[in-house]
Amino acid sequence: MGEFTIAEISKHIGRELGVSNWVTIDQSRIDNFAGCTGDHQWIHVDPERAARESPFGGTVAHGFLTLSLIAPTAFEVMVARMAPTSVVNYGLGKVRFLAPVRSGKRVRNRIRLAAVEERGNGRYLVTTDNIMEIEGEVKPALLASAIAIFIA
Repeated sequence: MGEFTIAEISKHIGRELGVSNWVTIDQSRIDNFAGCTGDHQWIHVDPERAARESPFGGTVAHGFLTLSLIAPTAFEVMVARMAPTSVVNYGLGKVRFLAPVRSGKRVRNRIRLAAVEERGNGRYLVTTDNIMEIEGEVKPALLASAIAIFIA
């Protein structure tokens, strides 16, 4: 799918808009997220203990770390090709964490345009369905409906 203007976005409802590049979720990223959020649960930040006691065989990313990647991956797939003046997060719809992301794994976002509502003055309420895939795994990390306001 090539470039299109914000005004043309509604023509793409129901279509897959694209897939982001892979993003590595390494231990450093997990530790930095723990520092930002204050969530230092051992399953995320203690590799030795997680290797011994975790059902996942090691540390895993915070679900909200994986969820936070929707914004930059959506920018990569959607926003760069439309060149809006601004995009503002509006909220989330249904979010489900389906599989853990083990430290060192890579994820990518598969984005489908679910809805577009024109709000006037060059503003559009855009809803996307996001599937955060884990490289080499069948089950995705998460499914999430994301809502943003695009300003022409």
